Amino acid sequence: MIRTGLLLLLSMMSACAQKPWYGDFNYLGKLPAKLNEVSGIATNNGKIIWAIEDNGNKDHIYGLNLQGTLVKEFEIENGKNHDWEDLANDNSGNLYIGDFGNNANDRKNLSILKIPNPDKAKGKKIKAEKISFHYPEQTKFPPKKSKLHFDCEAFFHHEDHLFLITKDRSRPYQGKAFIYKIPAKEGNYEAELIGTFKSCEDTQFCSITGAAISPDGKKVVLLGSGFIWLFSDFGSENFTKGNLRTIDVLHRTQQESICFKDNKTILIADEQSKTKGRNLYSYTLD
Repeated sequence: MIRTGLLLLLSMMSACAQKPWYGDFNYLGKLPAKLNEVSGIATNNGKIIWAIEDNGNKDHIYGLNLQGTLVKEFEIENGKNHDWEDLANDNSGNLYIGDFGNNANDRKNLSILKIPNPDKAKGKKIKAEKISFHYPEQTKFPPKKSKLHFDCEAFFHHEDHLFLITKDRSRPYQGKAFIYKIPAKEGNYEAELIGTFKSCEDTQFCSITGAAISPDGKKVVLLGSGFIWLFSDFGSENFTKGNLRTIDVLHRTQQESICFKDNKTILIADEQSKTKGRNLYSYTLD
């Protein structure tokens, strides 16, 4: 009886000692405890990863190293965090903060904040320019449940424009994303609809929570909670017309942030959810 109990105890200890399972991700590090709702990441040099949090958190941008350790922090002036949902960067190192989270589809103050390269910033604050926009297809705030298509958690910068990919909240769920573009400069714009994309119909995994474009502009990735949609060989601004590869990363957490470290390597961060998440990962594209 004692021997049986000892064997059971040793078995339990062995199971607890096993490494956590991250699917096909390469685990890089744990994010700081105060960053448990990271909603967007971007990097200019592959060394400092800039991160933001979403609604209810500070108007701050955080610089992390590749192990997830906090190394810099700035307050964003004149840029309140109504619901920051993604980060993007351009070839000059400017960052764009997507203040376009719109869960209830009732916001009329959607905007993107443009800040100069934070890698070179000094002090504790960075001033932002505001790019305001609206969706011309939305006429009611909120629309009826079958037309809740105007939330957004994903975008990227390409050729002087910002490309927004909406998050479907319609009921019944359709798994449909709308792709819009607006100029990447201060002003107030009507977003231009350039395409649509249907990921899948599982509400848990199919909604688009992040997006990024490779430094060479040849690949676009969209993120879901456990899936990556990779587009390549697109000949127009509507990247969904290119070749599509759907990647199951075999790891199910609340993944909301993605960026390219280089043309073949992407970085992903997930939010804290109970005992899972708040990690930084990498994934290598074949």
